Parts: sequence; structure tokens; C-alpha cells
Amino acid sequence: MTIQNEVVIITGASSGIGAATAKLLAQKGAKLVLGARRAAKLTQLVADITATGGQAIYQVMDVTKPADNQALVQLAKDKYGRVDAIFLNAGLMPNSPLSALEVDKWQAMVDVNLKGVLNGIAAVLPEFKAQKFGHVITTSSVAGLKAYPGGAVYGATKWAVRDLMEVLRMESAQEGTHIRTATIYPAAIQSELLQTIDDKTTLQGMQQVYETYQIAPERVANVVAFTIDQPADTNISELTIGPTDQPW
Repeated sequence: MTIQNEVVIITGASSGIGAATAKLLAQKGAKLVLGARRAAKLTQLVADITATGGQAIYQVMDVTKPADNQALVQLAKDKYGRVDAIFLNAGLMPNSPLSALEVDKWQAMVDVNLKGVLNGIAAVLPEFKAQKFGHVITTSSVAGLKAYPGGAVYGATKWAVRDLMEVLRMESAQEGTHIRTATIYPAAIQSELLQTIDDKTTLQGMQQVYETYQIAPERVANVVAFTIDQPADTNISELTIGPTDQPW
């Protein structure tokens, strides 16, 4: 398998890991279909990619809306004729202690981090089953591997994605649809995640961790490219990535 000419959808593409991955895959010759909520950032990202000879289009969308996910897949088919891979990367992390009862933010994390992944899978799976190939990649978190105070609901959504992706891999193998999966577990990566945290104590602790250890989102982009670039008969299910010096 080679990234050249692969048609790749990326959600949560307007910043951080999504934007870094889009730029790297474009450099390697992929044809990109980018989705996120912020039109201005998507416009600039596509302009940057095309200015350097890459191929990219975008659509403003919300991963919590099934119709938006379906429209993004349809856009890829209309423009490029197919979908080879989808990187389900959108996520929220408004952490707080459970006792703070930030129930609205619990619901938002479930809607984006879990239902958003399910919506993306539901939109693309019929295409992958029909063509008998495809690649589903998701951004989980080290919070999907280890529990920590303040991260109960965020971690729960990321643990759920871990199970979801493993079952998708197993069922694809049983059904002979040749769909590959990869779940990525980043630790402290430079992004906008902390901007959604309102709980002051939680935010202070997370800021200290990130300011001390964070590495660039391009490091995760390299891992995404690595998974896509494997031969079609090879599935890399899980990859954990983080700063060398962070004791996560």
C-alpha cells in the first residue's frame, strides 16, 4: 500500500492532529476530504495544501450529526470516486471531577468522542463493505488505556472507542471485507483540547502537564501515515504515542 493517490477523509481537520495529518498526507500524494465545524480554518488549510501542490477539498460538518458524516463521504465519492481511508479524529476533553456534575459536558463528550466515531463508521462502512477494502483510523487517548482523576467521562468515551474499533476489526476479518482499523492513543500532544476545560483545578493540573511535556501534532501525523502506508494484508490495530519524557 502507498499513500500516493489514496482518498482519505479526516474529521476534526481544522487544527491540531487533524490539520497536521492533512498536511503530511497531502505531501505524500493523498487526495484529502476534510471536515470540521470552522469554515475559516478549513479554507486556510485547503489553501495551504493546494498552494504546495497537494489535493484537498473540505466541507463544514458536525460529527454529531449522522447526515453530515454521510455528506462528507458522498463528497469524497463525487470528487474522487471512492474512499480508501477515514481518520475519525474529532474530540473534546472538558475534564472535571465527577462531583462537579458538569452533566452537559459529559453529554458533549459522549456525543463527539463516541457517537461521532459511530456516525463516521456508519457513513463509510457501506462503501468499504461494497468495495471490500478500506481503513478506519481513530484518535483515542492514553485516557483510553489508563484511568486518572478528573478524566472519568473523557476516559470512558475513549475506552469505548477502543472496544468499538477492535470489534470492527474482528467482524471485518470474519466477514471477509478486508477493512483495516487503527486506534491511536496520544499522550500530551499540542492541541486545543485544554481550551474546553472550565474546572480551574483540573485545568491548572492539565496545563502543567502539557506545558512540561507536550510534543507537536506532527508526531501523531507520522503515525497515521505509517498505518496507512502498510500493505493491504497488514493491520496495525493500536499505537500509543507520547513524549519520551512524560511518565504517562
